[in-house]
Amino acid sequence: MSRTMSLERRTALTGIGFVTPTVLIIALILIYPIIQSVVLSFGQSNIDGSQPYQFVGLKHYAALMGDGRFWNALGVTFTFTALSIPLELALGIGLALLMNESFKGKGLARLAVLFPWALPTALNTLIWRWMYNSDYGLFNGVALQSGLVDRPINFLGDDVLAMGSMVVVAVWKTSSFMALIILAGLQSIPRDLFEAGRMDGMTKWQEFTQITLPLLKGPILVALIIRSMDALRTFELPFNLTDGGPVNATESLSLYAYKVIFDFLDFNFGAAVVVVQFLVIFAMSLIYVFALRNKD
Repeated sequence: MSRTMSLERRTALTGIGFVTPTVLIIALILIYPIIQSVVLSFGQSNIDGSQPYQFVGLKHYAALMGDGRFWNALGVTFTFTALSIPLELALGIGLALLMNESFKGKGLARLAVLFPWALPTALNTLIWRWMYNSDYGLFNGVALQSGLVDRPINFLGDDVLAMGSMVVVAVWKTSSFMALIILAGLQSIPRDLFEAGRMDGMTKWQEFTQITLPLLKGPILVALIIRSMDALRTFELPFNLTDGGPVNATESLSLYAYKVIFDFLDFNFGAAVVVVQFLVIFAMSLIYVFALRNKD
């Protein structure tokens, strides 16, 4: 009995020894910056150290609630997420269904689909920025030469067009990521179910709505959680494509926080923006997690 307890204790200590370095790394990389941001958001200090840290409570959060630019950035972030995620999901499901079929050159087709997602966001954005350019961009060149328009379209200079342009870039890049997750779910569905459906006279649409889609709820929710968190903290796309313009029409929360911290050097107010953004993403993640639990 004592020998068994000693063995169990030794095993537990060995497990703790293996886990401890990982926990410490996570604490240093993730937990410490979060705590530091929260501390900064409740205080006032200078970057050069001339003013020692002073606790000011909810002062920065109160100022944030009355800041029109913050509410604009929050609205832009939600609008971008609400527009891009459904389009990415629909296109991702279509691509996954296509890649799941057997046809000649399937491996090359999968590689082509994943290519946009594999490219860095900054590089993707710079390519699209050139294509959107009103003076020498690809889209305006084709539209002018084909006679569709008689003058260049300012894709990135109009409020509505700039947001639409940003959504198009996001959908083009990350739909393949959605497709990759959904494809993994498709390949786990037993083929016997489809054979039984065909024997019962099911059409392709009925197979999709009654077999495929219900069994893909888990992978779809996982894809939605990951992609929604990514969209709510989008930074590289608006930073490289529009720099938040025109007139802050595409300025996301992450971009706004960046400008507050690095352009205005207001680390305390910027930390408050970051904390609020973290809470928004955390709340959205909880909604998805509860939905996934209800599904299970």
